[in-house]
Amino acid sequence: MIDWLYNYPTLYPGILLKRYKRFFADVQLDSGEVVTAHCPNTGPMTGVSTIGSAVQISKSDNPNRKLAYTLELIQVNDNQTAWVGINTALPNRVIKLALEKRLFPELGEYEQVKGEVVYGKDRKSRIDFYLTGSAEERPIYLEVKNTTWCQGTLALFPDTETTRGQKHLRELMEVLPASRSVMLYFINRGDCVEFAPGDTTDPVYGQLLREAIKLGLEVLPCRFDISPEGIRYLGLAKLKI
Repeated sequence: MIDWLYNYPTLYPGILLKRYKRFFADVQLDSGEVVTAHCPNTGPMTGVSTIGSAVQISKSDNPNRKLAYTLELIQVNDNQTAWVGINTALPNRVIKLALEKRLFPELGEYEQVKGEVVYGKDRKSRIDFYLTGSAEERPIYLEVKNTTWCQGTLALFPDTETTRGQKHLRELMEVLPASRSVMLYFINRGDCVEFAPGDTTDPVYGQLLREAIKLGLEVLPCRFDISPEGIRYLGLAKLKI
């Protein structure tokens, strides 16, 4: 029996007809019906928004929602047929479950997991997760980045310029060495075995990541198997810096 970290709700298969205005995707269901689904990914979705691709969408019973359907998965054939997670609200939820299960031995011992903790010089930023343990152990600031872009079996982040991502790296450097800083890349597809910064899309981000690593930033490029049944952890990808 597969130990899923997360199980998707009932999903409905279809074909992607169009993605537009960032938040909308027209999908033709297997029944022939065409519906408009919410696209919970505001980025360019480089390589994972090809028209005609198989998709999976969920349906909400909330009567207050403008769109009942949500785009959850899209199928790609870059290396092998694989599903890619589209819903950017899920990685943090999945990582919280993984942290509670102590699935990342690289993090060592910790007792408490807190989410969305305020930090940074201006106290206007929030770290995704703040891990604490005994007084002898340094606290851990852990940021999560959803990763779907690839070249072959090499996963890359970011797929576009991200001033927000650059800011996060600078803030993680600032808490070193008094605390541990961890950047966790959530590789939201199971067909990639390596990870590198997306230097062609954001060279500044790549430069900052390398500087941060020299100062002590820890990088966890985490591979996940994605399927309509759920999400499971596959281990770390090889880091190529």
